[in-house]
Amino acid sequence: MADHNPSSTDTVWRRDEIESPCIKVCVLHPTERLCMGCYRSGEEIAGWSRYTPEQRRSVMDTLPARADRMDTAKPPRRGGRAGRLRNDR
Repeated sequence: MADHNPSSTDTVWRRDEIESPCIKVCVLHPTERLCMGCYRSGEEIAGWSRYTPEQRRSVMDTLPARADRMDTAKPPRRGGRAGRLRNDR
């Protein structure tokens, strides 16, 4: 049986270059269009494996400011079950 422990499979992807900021929470913010886990755009995520170290460093340098921006741009909550019950009245 194959070992599906994430920590054992992640070592296959380790290389001597700038690490990805991915934290495996891949959800794009509906208005900011940035990943809510790593703060990269969809285009940056898709192109990351082709980026030069300089391009990666440039993106990494912008992430703290994006994180601050995302803290103030939380998507509106729809209310979950309580919201559905309110709307059904």
